[in-house]
Amino acid sequence: MIFLNALLHSIKLPNKKAMFKLNRVGMDITVIYMFILIALVSIPSLINRLTATSGATNDMNILFLLIYFFIFYYLPLAIMVFIMLSVIAYIGTGIAKLLRRKIRFSILWKMSAFTTTIPFLLYTVTALVFTVNDVFLWIFLLYTIAFLIKIITVYPKRKVRPRVSN
Repeated sequence: MIFLNALLHSIKLPNKKAMFKLNRVGMDITVIYMFILIALVSIPSLINRLTATSGATNDMNILFLLIYFFIFYYLPLAIMVFIMLSVIAYIGTGIAKLLRRKIRFSILWKMSAFTTTIPFLLYTVTALVFTVNDVFLWIFLLYTIAFLIKIITVYPKRKVRPRVSN
């Protein structure tokens, strides 16, 4: 149920209410949510691999094909997505400092993870209908950064404390 709520709230981003609801979701739930989302993104490629009539994996047993797919497609994709989320959150901390907003890296990482929901679901549906190159996922990087900037502007500004001179 918590993953369904996270999905519904992440679709509503950058809505302020949805953003603060997602902010209360634990980091462990966010990471598991991302693994599930990456698994959904991998489904079109898995179907293509299972229905391929030629290639190196054509003569494999289905169990070995699933293991092969997990090791050589899903895991590298997951690692790449988590690295990119960290880079985006790091860029977001720089933007937050420029805008003097009160927001930490962990919150930015979590919010950038949830902003990938719509692009990943859109990619999955599109890839099931049409042949789509995986490079198409890189285009969604701009979407995620734009929404992250919108989310950063919702957070309050840091209060400037006056310096006390002796």
